[in-house]
Parts: sequence; structure tokens; C-alpha cells
Amino acid sequence: MSTLHSNIKKLYAFSFLEMSLFPMAIITLFWKDQIGMSLTQILLLQSIFAVAMAVMEYPSGYISDRIGYRKALNYAALLGVIGWGLYTIAETFSGVLIAEIFLGISMSFISGSDSALLFESLKGTDEELFYARHQGRMSGAGQIGEACGALFAGVMYAAAPLLPFIIQVLVWILLFFLTRTLVEPQRSGNPPASHVAEAWRSTRYALLDNKRLRYTILLNLVLGLSSFYPVWLIQPYMQDGGVPVSWFGPIWAVANLSVALFAFASHRSQLKLGDGRMVILFALLIVGGYLGLGLAGGLWGFLFYYLLTSMRGLRGPMLLNFAQREIPSANRAGILSLQSLCFRLVFVCTGPLIGKLADGIGVQQTFLLLCYAFILVLPPVVWLFLRQLRQTNPAPAGVGEEK
Repeated sequence: MSTLHSNIKKLYAFSFLEMSLFPMAIITLFWKDQIGMSLTQILLLQSIFAVAMAVMEYPSGYISDRIGYRKALNYAALLGVIGWGLYTIAETFSGVLIAEIFLGISMSFISGSDSALLFESLKGTDEELFYARHQGRMSGAGQIGEACGALFAGVMYAAAPLLPFIIQVLVWILLFFLTRTLVEPQRSGNPPASHVAEAWRSTRYALLDNKRLRYTILLNLVLGLSSFYPVWLIQPYMQDGGVPVSWFGPIWAVANLSVALFAFASHRSQLKLGDGRMVILFALLIVGGYLGLGLAGGLWGFLFYYLLTSMRGLRGPMLLNFAQREIPSANRAGILSLQSLCFRLVFVCTGPLIGKLADGIGVQQTFLLLCYAFILVLPPVVWLFLRQLRQTNPAPAGVGEEK
């Protein structure tokens, strides 16, 4: 058990390194200025990235449950090294696309495996009840890593556009050596007679049989999209507002520090406010953020983006905790990956349309229209989640083993 406990701090370090994305604060500028891509192409690229993740998302989670979370994270690190390495030689849209596909598959192996390994490492100990706190710390460590990576990204990019990508390759090599030191927990449960049948049973359990889990996934999807669209639009928004490029790194760093700060505070805030008020707070932060971005503009309009990053930090540990409590151990990574798959599929359908809209009417007006869209979507989704929150949905027979 003490050996498994060593996974916790290693997973904090894993999250820090994984999210130390040196190119992230300037990557939209890199795509536009170095590769020559339009906003439509950028959102299309991210949709293809989402497809790569979608194709592998649930299968990789299911495979992780069978081969072990440690091996899955090893494969993810190797694929990440290849993907970022390809970025250093990419000169066209197709070159970037190939790199993104490798990175998409890498992320699909991480998705679900890291959180599942954290939960299983805590399971059966006194710390199991504090999973949300540890998940918040892991998420916070990741955002601190991204903030550190972003801090000097603008200066590095100005000195040499490829420098952030070269450093990123070195980070993922270090990440690979870290994943090899993780310890695989022993889990009960016999191998399924049919992998296809077991995958279908766990999918049905998550999306049909367990209503609480279904509406947790739905709420997570909507909240996730609300904080994901601006990731790809905020840089051209700042560029249009006249924000100096040298500010981009520090602005991105502060955004990620805000995610980290609120992820650390998520568990305590939930205890103080209660589940219902927390979810309502999420909705208010989304509407306020998009409304401010849509109406303000100019040099300081980006400050409203921090409302969305704050929401992102608060909701992650809380909703992951709700989902984890409903998922059987034998299918933990698979169902967490299924949740990410749903998110990716919706983004595939909507991302290019939003990119085309931003190219046509401008990023600021696009934010305003997205505000109206979320005002319509959020109330019914929040109501469905809160209605199911107090009801129990035990796992049906044949889905994994007892939670």
C-alpha cells in the first residue's frame, strides 16, 4: 500500500510535466504566421485532433483497464515525443496534421488512465474519501506546469519560433522516464469472455442505465466546451485588441494559474457552497465570461477570459469525483475515456463551424453569440443534473465488479 501511495506524488509530477506546454501560449500565432493557416483551418485542425482522440479514446481507455495504467501512460509518453518531434519539422498544414494525430492518440491514452490510477492508488485507504482533493491537486499541478511553460513562451517564440517545440520534446522524454517508475495497482475482476460485449455493457451503463452518471457526463460536456472554445479563439481575440505579443506568455500563465488556484480550492468551495450552488456558480461564470468577452474587446477585454478559466478549475475535481463514485473499478479508465469521447465528438461537430463564424464576423462577435447559446443550453442541463443528484443508481449486474 505504501508503494502505491508513492504514485500520488508521481502523478502530481506527471500532470505538471504533461501540461508544461511551452508552445501552447503562442501556438495559434505559430499556425497563422508560420504555417499560414486561417481560423477555419485552425478549428478544423483541432476537430481532426478530436477525431484522432475520438477514434482511440474509448478503445485506449478499455485497453488501459486490461493492460494496466502504467503501460498506457508509457505508450502515451512515447507517442508524445514523436508528435512534438514532428512539429519541429512541420512546414505545411498536412505536416502539422500528422503531428496532431500522434499527439491526439497520446492524449487518448492519458485520458482516464491518470485519474483512474490516482483513484485506484487511493482505494482502500483513509485517503479514498479525499479523492476530489487529490484530483484537485493533480489538476492544479498541471495548470501550474502550463503556466510555467507559458511564462516565457512569447519571448522564446520571438527569438526562434521552433524553440518552444524543441523544449517540449525534451519535457516529454523526461515524462517517459517518470511513467516507468509508476506502480500498477492490483484490481479484482476476471477478464471478460467477450471484450466487445463488455465494452457495450459499460457504455450502456454510463449513458443509459445510470442516470446520475449520464447527466454528470452531459454537464461535464457542456462545461468543458464552454472553456475549450476560447482556448483557440482568445489569442486572435487579443491580437485584434492590440495586445502586444510579449504579453501573450504572461497572460496565458495567469490563465493557467487561475485554473490551478481554483482547482486547489474546488473541494473546499464545494463543502462550503454545496453541490447545487456550485453548479449554478459554474453557469454564472460562463455567462459572465462570454458576455464580457463579447461586449468589452480592446486591450483589456481578455480579462473576462479568467472567469472561464476559474470555472474550469472549480468544476474539474468536483465532477470527476461524482463520476468516479459511479464507475466500477474494472471499467474505470474506459468510462472516463468514454466521457472524453462524448466531448470530442461534440467538438468535432461544432468546432469548425465556430471557426468559420469567427473568420466571417470576428472573434468578439462570435463570443457574444456563444454567450446567447450557453444561456439557452445551460439551464436544462443544470436542472437535469441537480434532479438526479440525490437519487441512487447502483451498477447493474454484469458491469465490472462492485465499486
